[in-house]
Amino acid sequence: MDKARWMVKPVDFSDKDQARAFVGLLDMYARDPMGGGQGLANDVKMRLPDDLASWPGGVHLIAWQGDEPIGLLNAFTGYSTFKAQPLMNVHDIAVVPTYRGRGVGQALLAELETIAKLRGCCKLTLEVLSGNTKARKAYESFGFEDYALDPQMGAACFMQKWL
Repeated sequence: MDKARWMVKPVDFSDKDQARAFVGLLDMYARDPMGGGQGLANDVKMRLPDDLASWPGGVHLIAWQGDEPIGLLNAFTGYSTFKAQPLMNVHDIAVVPTYRGRGVGQALLAELETIAKLRGCCKLTLEVLSGNTKARKAYESFGFEDYALDPQMGAACFMQKWL
């Protein structure tokens, strides 16, 4: 598991092998307790590569160990109204269990940071489950911190409402 042999590359969804590797990694993540514990629905697996290939502002990366896909990162461009600049939000990051804790996630984040800087982004954002302490420590070691405009008002919380 030589770190020097890891290669992080953008996903070419027109390449069926890369699309299959991407869907496989995302399904692995969805099956993990930190990803909800349920695999992707078959119709999602079928639509996802084409949908993401045409979705504007997306960044989709796979970390490879030789021919083996070992990690995935999905991010999407957003916009900071306070800075009047784009931002990049990490939507999914997943690493194959046998490669966790070996720097694969850091390599994916480093590649995303390079891309975000080239796109003129002012920051990277992400959300992490409060119980996912290993991931949180990894993000903090990369430089992420809780988001607070005024520390007296507390840190921001991520919320959702299904439609």
